Amino acid sequence: MNVLLVNGSPHEHGCTYTALAEIQKTLEQEGLGASIFWIGVKPLAGCIACKKCATLGKCVFSDRVNEFLEIAGDFDGYIFGSPVHWAGAGGAITSFMDRVFYAGMNSGRNLFYLKPAAAVVSARRAGTTATFDQLNKYFTLLQMPVIASQYWNMVHGTCPGEVRQDAEGLQTMRTLARNMAYFLKCREAGIRAGVPLPERESQIFTNFIR
Repeated sequence: MNVLLVNGSPHEHGCTYTALAEIQKTLEQEGLGASIFWIGVKPLAGCIACKKCATLGKCVFSDRVNEFLEIAGDFDGYIFGSPVHWAGAGGAITSFMDRVFYAGMNSGRNLFYLKPAAAVVSARRAGTTATFDQLNKYFTLLQMPVIASQYWNMVHGTCPGEVRQDAEGLQTMRTLARNMAYFLKCREAGIRAGVPLPERESQIFTNFIR
């Protein structure tokens, strides 16, 4: 079992990475594989709603989004990390997740269905809960179980050294990792025992204006 950790910060080894690295270490201690995917600093366009992902099986733009989509199906769980910018997720990770989840939903590949996910945020001081709420909405729309911890998944600090002093924040990351590992082990046991996936109905769309 493997978990993909997404670093949505423009700093490859900054505060968000420090939180994800604590999770990675704990997941590996629990016997799981864990890889960190950095979205980088090159420009990431927002979704243009062209819906070409439904026929192409990937996003129409060629960048880190498609690189992520190429490997995402090989993982069993996901954790997305973002710094707080203006009391919300950073612009790059927002564009990244908009396109990843739209393409993942429309490409017909079922990349994320019933796979567990979690959000992690880092901030100097405030805006963490608003960002946390924003990121979790992606998971719930795609029927992904959301993994919780002992507190909202956040760390505080202006640099990695300060994050390492956030004892409660790092403990929250370790608890999150253990909860993710437990859920994935239970999911695997259920699959081995022959527990069927839920029945799925054809989706109904009700428009407010007809």
